[in-house]
Amino acid sequence: MTGDRSGFSLSQVDFQHLPGWASDDPSDLVAGMRTCLRHVRTAKPYRSGALGLATDDILAVYESVESRNFVDAQEARQFFEAHFLPFQICKNDGSRGFVTGFYEPEVDVDARKSEAFPYPFYRRPKDLVDLDEANRPSTMEPSYAFGRLRDGEIGPYPDRREIDHGYLEGRGLEIAWARSKVDVFFAHVQGAARLRYPDGSLKRITYAAKAGHPFSAVGKLLIDRGEIDPATVSMQSIRTWLAENPAKVDEVLWHNRSYIFFREAEVAEMELGPIAAAKVPLLAGRSLAVDRLIHTFGFPFFVHAPTLTHLDDGRPFARTLLALDTGSAIVGPARGDIFTGSGARAGDQAGTIRHDADFYILIPKAVSARFGR
Repeated sequence: MTGDRSGFSLSQVDFQHLPGWASDDPSDLVAGMRTCLRHVRTAKPYRSGALGLATDDILAVYESVESRNFVDAQEARQFFEAHFLPFQICKNDGSRGFVTGFYEPEVDVDARKSEAFPYPFYRRPKDLVDLDEANRPSTMEPSYAFGRLRDGEIGPYPDRREIDHGYLEGRGLEIAWARSKVDVFFAHVQGAARLRYPDGSLKRITYAAKAGHPFSAVGKLLIDRGEIDPATVSMQSIRTWLAENPAKVDEVLWHNRSYIFFREAEVAEMELGPIAAAKVPLLAGRSLAVDRLIHTFGFPFFVHAPTLTHLDDGRPFARTLLALDTGSAIVGPARGDIFTGSGARAGDQAGTIRHDADFYILIPKAVSARFGR
């Protein structure tokens, strides 16, 4: 591991020493473990991260909850205590971890372009190719996981500015058309959206691929320019600034060259979260996006963020979550993104989560000896 993906160790602790563990109710995670089990049985195991944990390491725990329900929170905690050991993720520089939030926005759209609905959500284009060590040109940074194949040669894909200027027009890639360019941008940041059509019907889109360019936070740009107070920056304050400065919207949004492509994702029960990188529905309040170059999907984490109080009626955040997603901005061993749910209220919650946090990964006892005490 290099850069932000190195410089940490694991330190085993006892469950009774996890701040807030005794009041958590992790019974909701059973549903997530079952869907992970179904996925790995019918598709393929999750790719292992650099930490060295594999899907096989947790399969026995998945299978033990396949036909089990917990009667209360205490029984659920006892299950985790019986099958796992918690390890705190300790960064070598002594700094704490950091947690943010993400959600599934709901966006007004139409199936046809018009003056009222001029901004498209695009499907993945055919000239976008996956990159790895075998086909990535030496002139492209290793962080580029996608590129453009043109005339037999691979190079960088057009970025947000070029796509907004019409690079993909006329290819029939539009899923739907939105009223607001800013709504489309924030759906890109979240990686998923519910689309509400004029007749009231709802459809869902989720991440399919990206243009490949690094993610650049527009909030940091506005802070660096002195436009927004760093103490109050949030998705809401960024939206407010964009609404008050319409002539500068393009310039600011184009600062984030990353561009997301979507696919339609039919889910029978809309109350479930979107299907994200782990190929299973996200659980509101119980799903965590992690750095998948380090961590492996499907593993539980316990996150304690004492200053994050608006999710639990004033109580410090202390919950067990499943690693089910990832994101361009989620880099490092103790860096996570909490899925807060769908719709405007979930967006209000997610947009104001920017807190220091302690991260604990729960490792099955059967393989914990590999990590020592």
